[in-house]
Amino acid sequence: MVNNETYNMNSLHLRKMVFAALFAAMTAVGAYITIPIGPVPITMQVMFVFLAGAILGKKWGTISMLVYVLLGIIGLPVFAGGASGLGVLFGPTGGYIMGFILAAFVIGTLSDQKGTSVFRLNVAFMVIGLAVIYVIGVSQLMIVAQLSPMQAIAAGMLPFLIGDFLKIIAAAYIASRYEM
Repeated sequence: MVNNETYNMNSLHLRKMVFAALFAAMTAVGAYITIPIGPVPITMQVMFVFLAGAILGKKWGTISMLVYVLLGIIGLPVFAGGASGLGVLFGPTGGYIMGFILAAFVIGTLSDQKGTSVFRLNVAFMVIGLAVIYVIGVSQLMIVAQLSPMQAIAAGMLPFLIGDFLKIIAAAYIASRYEM
């Protein structure tokens, strides 16, 4: 006979596994909500990275982004503009995609330690996660597109700041209202 504690723990793991798959799917859908403005399009993916880390925590948030990236690597059209394949990860936008994994891990780690009920903390955690995405993304953009650091920042970060800040506000609010 299974005791209630074991049942509750298994139920929680199953729930987080399902949510990890859902966040991977929502990140893929977010890739189709796009505004092309240059080498790096505006998408909704980042909001789902923030939410995956905050709501699912470090382990399952990271797994959700790993699943998302692996789906793209095997050929499913889940990256921005319906792109897929390993070549995308080595292209100008690949650093941003790889940054999703580390950002979910960082946001999840901070959320696991401090909780997600405080809106301001969620904002801070997500700003840190966004910085991770920008550092990895802009660095790869600079290398692959052979841009100077300022050119890479101008093309791969500055046009996104206002929109990403709005995504942070929305995701921080949602995370502060939701408990796994």
